[in-house]
Amino acid sequence: MSEKLVFLGDSLTEGGDWQAWFPGDDVVNLGVGGDTTADVQARLDAVVAADPDSIVLLIGTNDFASKRSVEQVVRAVETILVDLRRMLPGVRLLLQSIAPRQPEFSDRIRDANRHLRQFAATVRAQYLDLWPALATDGILNPDFTDDGLHLTQAGYDAWLDELRPGLERLREEPPMSRPITIIRQP
Repeated sequence: MSEKLVFLGDSLTEGGDWQAWFPGDDVVNLGVGGDTTADVQARLDAVVAADPDSIVLLIGTNDFASKRSVEQVVRAVETILVDLRRMLPGVRLLLQSIAPRQPEFSDRIRDANRHLRQFAATVRAQYLDLWPALATDGILNPDFTDDGLHLTQAGYDAWLDELRPGLERLREEPPMSRPITIIRQP
């Protein structure tokens, strides 16, 4: 069954050949190199305008490079998810873990991912952990990158091996028929 899929994120998303990899779907690549969570938040209207059936989100690594704290990154990703759920109540959401990269970022990214995994269910998003496929010794597997951040074709292949079954599980979920109420703790 053909769906409209929006891939939303930074350069890792932008670099993906999503239409070729998901030829049965109407794919919109809204990945932008260098984007932070604030940049994605600022362009959510483009996501809404695309009117997707499903959104695949990967964002946050550039925030850490910009010296943002784990709490700031987690809150920003949570806000994106809450806003997407509010603006597109029927959409299926797939939040992917922030991908591994150079060693100085590992502990903070792992910490953020723990929080995001727990939060995803509160907005009826599925969570896909990319670390088992992409990380080795807490960093981006050197076989999958030339610079410690961006993916080679082998890196995209490893990602796709996780993403394809993740999207199958997401598609098994019925679309949301009504908005959910999200209670923010003070």
